[in-house]
Amino acid sequence: MKEIDIPIETSAAKRRTNPLARVFDELVRFCRSRSMFMLHYCTGCGAIELPPAMTSRFDMERLGIQPMVTPRQADILLITGYVSIKTLKRVILTYEQMGSPKYVIGICSCTVNGGMYWQSYATAKQLDQYLPVDLYIAGCMPRPEAVLEGMRKLMDRIRSGEADGWEDYYRRYDWYLGNQQHLFGDDWQTPADVIGEASHYDLAGPGTEGEHTRLLQQCQKPLEPQQTFFQIGGSLEKKGESHE
Repeated sequence: MKEIDIPIETSAAKRRTNPLARVFDELVRFCRSRSMFMLHYCTGCGAIELPPAMTSRFDMERLGIQPMVTPRQADILLITGYVSIKTLKRVILTYEQMGSPKYVIGICSCTVNGGMYWQSYATAKQLDQYLPVDLYIAGCMPRPEAVLEGMRKLMDRIRSGEADGWEDYYRRYDWYLGNQQHLFGDDWQTPADVIGEASHYDLAGPGTEGEHTRLLQQCQKPLEPQQTFFQIGGSLEKKGESHE
């Protein structure tokens, strides 16, 4: 799929003509860089290096980084290895459930080019074709020192305002969605209203909507909960129904 360059100037940037509006920007970015909750999506063997990076020897938390178990409070989505096509659906859903600003880190060679699984039909080769990756930590597997160095680089990028992948996802959502549809099918959808969020953050632009978002709107329908059945006395009963 051809990648199209989109101008990054937004209506919000145009409105900020008052120099006093930028006074606290540096302070806000500093606070964000020193208080990051990490959701570690352990898809591969790179997850082995996380426990020593978190615990007392290397002590990741002294940098203001601590693990989180839900996307609702997470700032960093950490992908720790190869991602199968089936798992990538859950990774995208998790990313879209995270509040913005949010950042993605890919660990190991598998997130760059598929690693040792590059020949597999079931492996997504380039993670940044489907999600905006702010930082890669190379290695197979990277040591805890490399993980911490990558975290410090991300902190520096957040503090300088360069970690803006989440903004790129809103500005070029149609391109990301097109790659996702190419992999998952034209009926691919998630519950998140990405276009509405792009408008909320004043990041909607010419690349937010296009042919792929129009295709999504044509086939999109409310997600329905799956019914659960259990067997009693040789007959199937729907969960919630009384059995006399």
